[in-house]
Amino acid sequence: MLRPLTLCAVLVSGCLGLPPDAKPVPLSTHVADWRDEVIYQVMVDRFANGDVNNDFGTYPGHLSRYQGGDWRGLTQRLDYLEELGVTTLWISPAVRNVETDADFDGYHGYWAQDLTEANAHFGDLTELRGLVTAAHARKMKVVLDIVTNHMGQVFFYDQNLNGKPDVYVGGSGGSSPVTRSTEFDPDFDSRGVQVTTSLGVGGQAPVVFFDQPQIYRERPKPAVLGTAKGYHGLGRTLDYEAPLQLLHGDFPGGLKDVATEEPEVREAMIDAYARWVEWVDLDGFRIDTVKHVEHEFWQVFAKGIRERLARQGKDRFLMFGEAFDGRDQLLGSFTAPGELDSVFYFSQRYRVFGDVFENAHDPAKRRGTRQIEQLWNERAINWNPVPQPGGTGVAPSKLPVNFLDNHDVPRFLYSAKGDVPALRNALTLLMTEEGLPCLYYGTERDFAGGNDPANREVLWKRGFDTDGETFQHFARLSQVRQQSIALRRGDTKVLFSTDHTGTEPEAGLFAFERTGGDAGDRYALVLLNTHPDKAAQAPLITSLPEGTVLVDMLGTARRKLTVGPGGALNPSLPAQSALVLVPQAQAWSAAEGEK
Repeated sequence: MLRPLTLCAVLVSGCLGLPPDAKPVPLSTHVADWRDEVIYQVMVDRFANGDVNNDFGTYPGHLSRYQGGDWRGLTQRLDYLEELGVTTLWISPAVRNVETDADFDGYHGYWAQDLTEANAHFGDLTELRGLVTAAHARKMKVVLDIVTNHMGQVFFYDQNLNGKPDVYVGGSGGSSPVTRSTEFDPDFDSRGVQVTTSLGVGGQAPVVFFDQPQIYRERPKPAVLGTAKGYHGLGRTLDYEAPLQLLHGDFPGGLKDVATEEPEVREAMIDAYARWVEWVDLDGFRIDTVKHVEHEFWQVFAKGIRERLARQGKDRFLMFGEAFDGRDQLLGSFTAPGELDSVFYFSQRYRVFGDVFENAHDPAKRRGTRQIEQLWNERAINWNPVPQPGGTGVAPSKLPVNFLDNHDVPRFLYSAKGDVPALRNALTLLMTEEGLPCLYYGTERDFAGGNDPANREVLWKRGFDTDGETFQHFARLSQVRQQSIALRRGDTKVLFSTDHTGTEPEAGLFAFERTGGDAGDRYALVLLNTHPDKAAQAPLITSLPEGTVLVDMLGTARRKLTVGPGGALNPSLPAQSALVLVPQAQAWSAAEGEK
């Protein structure tokens, strides 16, 4: 049922003020090497409801509205995540948001209104600090989602100078097409949104901030974001390929584009987000919409955050960005010297997990495993091969954030038409390839929602059982990855890939070694068959000496293969299956670490 907004939660600002213990905490470095981590993306409102007292304004069952999840619920379910093998939590934005707009809510966190206060739906700063402390006690890390590109719909453009937001509908249809324009979200104008009257244009339209505290739609904070100077004021982006619109246009839906080139804005962003780290001892930032912000901002922001935190004892602070784009060269550009430690590997999301795995069920759409090798080769060219100064200590080219799906794209099983074997096979690649794996909440439970908001299901409604096959498969992968330094820090060499997707003997086969680099002489060989209908077989030449016995650490049968003359292997894999092989001399039992 709908729970009404409470006066304390909405009208009395003191109720949302920082609690008495909201002082900076001693900062520490909790991570040795980010390649050892497994990230779990949590949309806080959808994971677990631990405190019904903050369930104001919820509409249970309606996925475009608040559902009631909070930080206390997440804290109470750390056992579930620990059993899954999660080592790092990525939590959705913590800041206060515009509450609701046109019967859609800011439960996701991307409609910021005040960067200095917590979202009361999730709890107060004490609850967030308790979550981080409890995670650290389990050797888990916590990454916070942040947004610098835009704020929520916190003002309108007063194009007719009447002091209120208007929507205009013109035309009658037929030869006079019906048109609609709105002062909430007017179209892009490179001059700035213009005053418009029956006599023509009259200069730049004033920016008028809302005063609707009942839904948190009021003048934003920090202070510079409560002024017109803090925004570009050019209106809604129409063409994302146009550079000026890409960087300076508002997001459709009225999200107002911040003037990130302004020194005062840059300083405010650094200060606001560094304070969240200082308040609760966070370990990293996931940064939204990075391709919509100029590169110079990232050079200033990243340096400012790293230096401020390092002075307080926090090193290897991770900053990775979301550039929602399949062009690998563009993705890599945000890892240029002095910028981010990594970005989401969207090019892999489309060309590998989409084309090769999600489309495996469809002979007309599926692609061969050669695409995997080609993309990995591109990353070596497009991404920065040198660690960022003061960053994680790992080169961005060695630290792509790998993922199958997230809150902005349909879930894997939706696009794969329910092909669960393909999902588990894709998870095997996710957990054995180079980089930092990231699992979207609910994937371990075979969630299959389509586009937003259907892909933002309520997890606690399904319970927290841990005996499902996909959950157990991922947990086993986590264990194998943790026990093998080769799978975490070894260099990669592709041994076999193919363009074939039909009835050819090798169709679907992909094989790669992980060894050397920071893994020394430790070794792992990963074999996958992505084909849904047939076994795959092809001769391989490994780097191992003849007679080496390899043991599969993923399956319960502990399948063994022996290397032939010249390093040769000729394995056969059943449809949609995988082997994760290590030399018998380096193998371990399920109850022990790597020998």
